[in-house]
Amino acid sequence: MSATKRVDPFLRKSSRLPSKNRKQHSSSFLIQKCVEIEPLAGLKDAPTEKREELFLQKLQQCSIIFDFSDAMVDVKSKEVKRACLNELIEYITSEKGVLMERVYPEIIQMVANNLLRCLSPSDNPDFDPEEDEPTLELAWPHIQLVYEFFLRFLESPEFSHQIAKKYIDQKFVLQLLELFDSEDPRERDFLKTTLHRVYGKFLGLRAYIRKHINNMFLRYIYETEKLNGVSELLEILGSIINGFALPLKVEHKTFLQRVLIPLHKARGLNLYHSQLAYCVVQFVEKDSTLAEPVLLGLFKFWPKVNSSKEVMFLSEVEEVLDVIDPALFPKVISPLFGQISKCVTSAHFQVAERALCLWNNEYILSLIEEHCTSIMPIMFNSLYRISREHWNQSIVALVYNVLKTFMEMNQELFDELGASYKGYCDGKVQADEKREQLWQWLDRLSLEKKAVN
Repeated sequence: MSATKRVDPFLRKSSRLPSKNRKQHSSSFLIQKCVEIEPLAGLKDAPTEKREELFLQKLQQCSIIFDFSDAMVDVKSKEVKRACLNELIEYITSEKGVLMERVYPEIIQMVANNLLRCLSPSDNPDFDPEEDEPTLELAWPHIQLVYEFFLRFLESPEFSHQIAKKYIDQKFVLQLLELFDSEDPRERDFLKTTLHRVYGKFLGLRAYIRKHINNMFLRYIYETEKLNGVSELLEILGSIINGFALPLKVEHKTFLQRVLIPLHKARGLNLYHSQLAYCVVQFVEKDSTLAEPVLLGLFKFWPKVNSSKEVMFLSEVEEVLDVIDPALFPKVISPLFGQISKCVTSAHFQVAERALCLWNNEYILSLIEEHCTSIMPIMFNSLYRISREHWNQSIVALVYNVLKTFMEMNQELFDELGASYKGYCDGKVQADEKREQLWQWLDRLSLEKKAVN
């Protein structure tokens, strides 16, 4: 599925479930020792005039943090808190008149106590998301419910951002963003949805969120190359970019060229390429003039020895060409087909196959047909040589189809290029023969000198 046709990532929850053998650890919480909590009266059973006070008491009760590194400690209190969190979720969802001004600071304090924490160092310093199992959060039974509650709070019809902005500030958002480095994919999935809701509700925090994501990516590209939540952050950005007003601000274009394009050179590209390609294509759809710098940026970071990355780059090139303005296409013909001709001659059949599949795209084929007099001279020699030399017969068949297409587009030019290539090959054979004769003459001369001496 192409990146531009992906469904909204915020409408789903992660389907990944922890296996029994996965590693687990608990983050660095401020755990309160020797605290035992007792169940409070049910909110729906309490008199109306006492519900607000009871709601506040339950929020304070849920602000207490327990140690999950020992499953046998505070078992009863952990269960009381879990039941209390479930009740709060149900209450805030089904009841009206719940979000009075005085409950906002208690809600944000409870969320901050449970979520905003220091992540423990990875058990595996060389953690590879492709090869290694992630370390899961031991406190997830409580953390998941707090995320659920916070999302219901933000999505409530009674929610007032005017009141909430006093408590959900830059510091809160910064700590939330730092959690994207969590190894636990379940938490990153909730974070993605949570940050998106915060971005949508708080206009004053939008520039700050974009700036900090920018800084996180720059640190990832040029310093650490370690950030577990790149794909989730890019999914958020895809939705943000989709809502950018036109004309695009210079700030947004700079972000594309200095952050999104260099993200292609990181080693972990395959973990987030579909989300990255979606963001890039969104920019080109918004402003067609960005197609040229995007393609030139891709050619700048084109992989030299990694065939799987080359296939990803070719897929992204096709998506960009799918939305390119026909008037701008001539500007990229030379670098574009110069790179494609190199890919066609690749010994790795998947790279050659992906490059040749560009001719199956009707829109791209129409652009090629319109400018075939410029494109055929760039591609012909590579195609003709590969049709005779490539080891994979399926590639040879695809090359024949492309050559046939070119011949149908412009028979006269095709014949000229064929004759020119034949002359080039004959000249090359003659040059090789002369070179061989020269070496033979030098060998004879060397032997004669040795004989004289």
